[in-house]
Amino acid sequence: MEVKRFFKTGKGDYGEGDIFLGIRTPLLRKLAKNHLSLPLRELKWLLRSKIHEERLFALIVLVEKYKCEEKFENESKKRALYLLYCRHFRFINNWDLVDISAPHIVGRYLADKDKGILLDWAKSSHLWTRRIAVVANWWFIRNGDLGMIFKVAKLLLDDPHDLIHKAVGWMLREAAKKDRKKAMAFLERHHRKMPRVMLRYAIERYPSSLRKKFLIFFG
Repeated sequence: MEVKRFFKTGKGDYGEGDIFLGIRTPLLRKLAKNHLSLPLRELKWLLRSKIHEERLFALIVLVEKYKCEEKFENESKKRALYLLYCRHFRFINNWDLVDISAPHIVGRYLADKDKGILLDWAKSSHLWTRRIAVVANWWFIRNGDLGMIFKVAKLLLDDPHDLIHKAVGWMLREAAKKDRKKAMAFLERHHRKMPRVMLRYAIERYPSSLRKKFLIFFG
């Protein structure tokens, strides 16, 4: 099945053993909006499912629930959703699961709070915890808060996994949309230490002359 190759479920791959039904994300989003009343105990069960789409569905429901609680400024329920999410990192174990949820739950929750926990997560031995630490920054970046992404990115310059390289590069690219000067300053200091993939993602939207300037180090 093509989806298995796309999500690297082969032996020794990061998604080894994951089970896919082939249900498309738009359909899961539609279903989720009709099931926002699902209690947290049932969402916990779905988050622990062996089936990828069931975990994805649960995460989409959690994101939608969080949006509702934010609208009504219900801090206790927002915290409950955030904590539920954090306790299930080991089940949020593929890039699509992280990317669809981390900014909208972790990022949203920490937006007006101490974000230091992300630095701890960035040092984790668990691949997906590190990616959550990176991608959660998308929420801060889109709202003009760039401070944490540069700290997290610096910690991950030597990360061994290309999924982290891509995520950090993506967030640095998003940061440049908000403040090119700050993003450039970070790249000037650290581009020689960056994995090529991370740097390429970070400078993807830069003018050709700037891309060449940064990539010349790689030959």
